[in-house]
Amino acid sequence: MENSDRDLLKKTSQQAYENVMTDKLTQTIEDYLKVIYEITLTSERANTNQIAEAMNITPASVTGMIKRLSKNDPPLVDYQSHHGVILTDTGLLKALEVIRHHRLIEMFLHQILDYKWDEVHAEADILEHSISEELEERIAIVLGDPTHDPHGDPIPTRDLKLPSTRWIQLSTVTSEQKAIIQRVNDSSPELLRYLSQIGLTPNTEITVLRYSPFDKNLEIQVSEREKSIVIGPDISRQIYVRIIS
Repeated sequence: MENSDRDLLKKTSQQAYENVMTDKLTQTIEDYLKVIYEITLTSERANTNQIAEAMNITPASVTGMIKRLSKNDPPLVDYQSHHGVILTDTGLLKALEVIRHHRLIEMFLHQILDYKWDEVHAEADILEHSISEELEERIAIVLGDPTHDPHGDPIPTRDLKLPSTRWIQLSTVTSEQKAIIQRVNDSSPELLRYLSQIGLTPNTEITVLRYSPFDKNLEIQVSEREKSIVIGPDISRQIYVRIIS
């Protein structure tokens, strides 16, 4: 490929990126794209029932919307009847843009406005759709360009890239091992409050002392705490760790 061709390709790609960023979507569409993205992190494609459950709406409503999104110009999803849906490249960029807004807002609320980590998710869900790109940039600068939100989720970069992660669910650790908590599922404020009380927060070092194969409970020693704690699988499945030894 000639240098002129490479320059044209780079310019065209940049223009496509800028077009996606300036094409404002409705809040409902952005919510759909974010939910589909989150589901397809662990599934090859998102099905109608998964989306309906996550958004607390009827499957029929989901079907109508994803058909609409698949016919958008450009298409935001690739929909195949009875085979589920995935985001197109355009849809993925829009989802990551909303996610960047959400996680930066969470950090701003937590670090600057002293919101607790169990309070920021609901507020960010509202604000993520309304902030401008200029405000997003100012928030990022004030925070020192954070790489993760208060729950340990990675924040997409300015060009909407996400770092690769090598986390595993704490529930899969079945032998004596040391680990560092990387991320906690932020969907339940009650869970977040409880985890704060027992010291299971991001960047905390823990040691798995014992695993019970009968009830799948884990006995854990949290760093700088004298007594060990026991947690069940409903909790350990919500915590992601990096094994260190």
